[in-house]
Amino acid sequence: MPSFSWRVCPAFVLLLMPSLVAAEESSLLDGWHDVWILRFLVNVLGYSTIIIPGYFLISYFKRTNYLETGNGFCFPLIKTCVFGSEAKTGLLDDVSLAPRNEGESGSSVRQVVKLIFCAAGLQVSYLTWGVLQERVMTRSYGATTPEDEGEKFKDSQFLVFMNRILALTVSGLWCLLFKQPRHGAPMYKYSFASLSNIMSSWCQYEALKYISFPTQVLAKASKVIPVMLMGKLVSHKSYEYWEYFTAVLISMGVSMFLLSSTPSKHPSTVTTFSGVVILVGYIVFDSFTSNWQDNLFKYKMSAVQMMFGVNLFSCLFTVGSLLEQGAFFDSVAFMTRHSEFAFHAVLLSVCSACGQLFIFYTINQFGAAVFTIIMTLRQAIAILLSCFLYGHAVTIVGGFGIAVVFLALFLRVYARSRMKSGRRSTLPPPQKV
Repeated sequence: MPSFSWRVCPAFVLLLMPSLVAAEESSLLDGWHDVWILRFLVNVLGYSTIIIPGYFLISYFKRTNYLETGNGFCFPLIKTCVFGSEAKTGLLDDVSLAPRNEGESGSSVRQVVKLIFCAAGLQVSYLTWGVLQERVMTRSYGATTPEDEGEKFKDSQFLVFMNRILALTVSGLWCLLFKQPRHGAPMYKYSFASLSNIMSSWCQYEALKYISFPTQVLAKASKVIPVMLMGKLVSHKSYEYWEYFTAVLISMGVSMFLLSSTPSKHPSTVTTFSGVVILVGYIVFDSFTSNWQDNLFKYKMSAVQMMFGVNLFSCLFTVGSLLEQGAFFDSVAFMTRHSEFAFHAVLLSVCSACGQLFIFYTINQFGAAVFTIIMTLRQAIAILLSCFLYGHAVTIVGGFGIAVVFLALFLRVYARSRMKSGRRSTLPPPQKV
């Protein structure tokens, strides 16, 4: 008899209290927003509703030999998106770009002013971006009293969309105002780098819910370790002794920082594990983005054209996914409720777009080595700024670990520049004719 009553009880609950069951189901459905892996899968599902039809359309146009048989109003658009010019070259022969030469680019004073301008622009853009990123993802809005918890913004994808729409606008205006190389790459090829780029950006925002900002910065700085491991295992690359030495130093520094961190901020093992998994996802997606963009640069294009193409698809993917989830208007409503968040989101996007332009200009004027030094300094300052503003406790051992990491990064830059200068000195001098 007791067993019968236990079996019948759920049926009575369903028949007599349907509102209670509906409320429970509603709470379960609402709760999925708090599970990052479910949000990740829902985002991917939204992107697939654009990628899969696009794949079949591209396959159809290529299979039917549309480039030879097609005509009409849509032919130029389809040709640009699917076929391009298919002419690969490493030369920007449509634009007269003088090679970077510090000795002939003006007086030393002018070069110093340019360097200060680039360094200041990069530091201001990305330090502000880092501070706002942590503010938006870890603090609440609308709290009027100390007892009031306020409301936290949770949708990382909307922030990615905000960043990309402004970057698209800036790069588009740049392409219109300044002469660019004739574009040859099929537009759909930008979608691969775009997808990995928005996924890495999503992971970067989302990780701040589970780990501290200094931990995130150190993990990004130690990205060289998995890159070297992947190169050794997959491509059988060989590395110099100083590369192994600096990789060991970075590993030691990161381990010292993580082991010395107090668990009070993140007491849950699951939460810490989630942060590590999300950071690994960031590194994987970001590594793919840079490698795919290197492959795309074989076509005739400038860095700003690359910026425009990648951000174009990023806007398409993110706004499509946000609208399908119904999250776009929820985020806009959050902006209308909290003007401070709206200001932070817009300023975050401005800093991201301006930072990309400063990256292109700095590398063009001074090369990758100087740019790497500036950005490494920026990472160190970002950690100090975050600890000062948001109260992250760093022990003496943890601070020593941070110093070891950035010492190793500077050693890598120094050794690589010495190696490149040594190779140039061994080249025979040009013969006069």
